[in-house]
Amino acid sequence: MALILTSMVATDWPQVAAIYAEGIETGHATFASRPPATWKEWRQNKITACSLVARENHEILGWAALSPISNRAVYAGVAEVSVYVGANARGKGVGSLLLQELIRTSEANGIWTLQAGIFPENQASLSLHLKHGFRQVGIREKMGKMEFGALQGCWRDVVLLERRSKVVGI
Repeated sequence: MALILTSMVATDWPQVAAIYAEGIETGHATFASRPPATWKEWRQNKITACSLVARENHEILGWAALSPISNRAVYAGVAEVSVYVGANARGKGVGSLLLQELIRTSEANGIWTLQAGIFPENQASLSLHLKHGFRQVGIREKMGKMEFGALQGCWRDVVLLERRSKVVGI
């Protein structure tokens, strides 16, 4: 697979949203019930320099992005990770390449801590993050209640992981 990793741009949105929707449909990727309606809406809570896509030819196979965890200055170097891989590309190393590049890009942009909140049932995502230097710092019990799908109305635990940079903020 000849993957190219690039910065995410507005014209990528339809494919990014479709992959996000596939993740949502699993019931184990996010509390969100649908992707944002527009690129502009999606970008409001993302760190522009740290949004990536993996493409093969003209098809986006996956994406990764960072969101600031707070607007307070003391947390300027802390961000939350999102990594989504399209159903047809899962298990082929796309997520690993995206997360590796996201870590590099985050450090180049002064981010010292990455955090991820992952449903315990999403073993693939947990393994991916652990493989790339994240550590489990806790389980947030009954963090939220699902609003859609087969688990609608169920409280969900979230595993909290973090990765501290060895090159930024030391």
